[in-house]
Amino acid sequence: MATAPSATTSTSPAVYDCNPESASFPEQFAWGAATAAYQIEGGWDADGKGLNVWDTFTHQGGDRVFKNHTGVDYYDKVIDGLLANRVTPVVTLYHFDLPQHLEDQGGWRSGAIVETFDAYAQFCFRTFGDRVKLWLTINEPYVVAALGYEKGIMAPGVTEPGTGAYLAAHNMIKAHAAAWHSYDKLFREKQGGLVSIALNSDWAEPSDPNSPADQEAAKRHMAFCLDWFAAPIFLDGDYPAIMKSKISAVSKRQNCPSSRLPEFTSEERMMIKSTADFFSINYYTTRKIKHQDNTSCQPSFFSDQEAVQVMDPSWPVASGSSWLAVVPWGLRKLLKYIKDTYNHPVIYITENGFSQSDPAPLGDTQRWEYFRQTLQEILKAIYIDDVHLKGYFVWSLLDNFEWISGYSSRFGLFFVDFEDPALPRIPYKSATEYAKVIANNGLIKSD
Repeated sequence: MATAPSATTSTSPAVYDCNPESASFPEQFAWGAATAAYQIEGGWDADGKGLNVWDTFTHQGGDRVFKNHTGVDYYDKVIDGLLANRVTPVVTLYHFDLPQHLEDQGGWRSGAIVETFDAYAQFCFRTFGDRVKLWLTINEPYVVAALGYEKGIMAPGVTEPGTGAYLAAHNMIKAHAAAWHSYDKLFREKQGGLVSIALNSDWAEPSDPNSPADQEAAKRHMAFCLDWFAAPIFLDGDYPAIMKSKISAVSKRQNCPSSRLPEFTSEERMMIKSTADFFSINYYTTRKIKHQDNTSCQPSFFSDQEAVQVMDPSWPVASGSSWLAVVPWGLRKLLKYIKDTYNHPVIYITENGFSQSDPAPLGDTQRWEYFRQTLQEILKAIYIDDVHLKGYFVWSLLDNFEWISGYSSRFGLFFVDFEDPALPRIPYKSATEYAKVIANNGLIKSD
């Protein structure tokens, strides 16, 4: 149900005080729902598929790689099936499932992965680009770097405090840029598609709005989260200045021989900047941020920020995820931040969701209220803040394997009975209500 974004910038919507309960979304607004291969496919050892880092991390199975024709045939059928049902596919090349043999060679910490990823991207562009016109290179590089190579609580489970996250991020940014240039030079003229990267970010509010220290800490949180990747790719090819100065100062105090943040060469900066055709953002929650001095002698990505996250106890929390505070207005602020910081880009919200704990009620009233309020805030962003938002995709289409939460955290629009070998699917209330929004291209005013 998603429609392709335009390659050209259309006239921005008029700025007026809309009624968010009844206003329509712009014409050709893209509606959708997202999934990820590892989280829904199964078949971890089927059809000659190789192990990936999540297979190893969980001691069970997951996603395909293109080692044989079976994997290609599978995705040919998926893409053709979507198009036959008038669904425009938006394809992500990498969603957390790095082949294990590449991780054994250093994974995202190895500079060699840039060329490997580029070759993989070119294969996908060449094989599927006649039908796929919207590409995302890497999903949530912040999560891969900070949780996979710093904290080690996500695959591949590496704990290299103060260095692993920065090195992994450095190579992901270069890999994304290489893939974008390959598409631009080799495929864009004939295929006419668009390429970006799926970034994720909370919104950051100062814990004490009257505290200059907390205000600066909130800015640092945004710099170390969203801007870490967005600034090089959308602006000047380099990391945010506050990241560079802060990490350099802390590294010097900790007697490191140089800053723990890698540097891009001048050639790399030129290669990286302006390598996205639209802005893709995943949003779930907001945090209040409080300044905290870093006096530790131990390197740490999180301590480098001198900012600590606080959840406001007055915010509701999703029943299936203790970290997911329900703050729909944070998304509006985040969208405006992206508009103001990154030169008013075309934006797609490629993930936004609310989890229920298991067993999950089919009448998911709390989740639908989350979506309803979120869509109201999106309308305000479009019509009041003049944000050039062209699409919104729910996470997720159906209940799935939610990483370290397993099957206990249910984000789906469709309930899946994992106890039944047939895996029957039943729509939640949120699915039927979301379908009404799509059919109406807007919220229907409640009785």
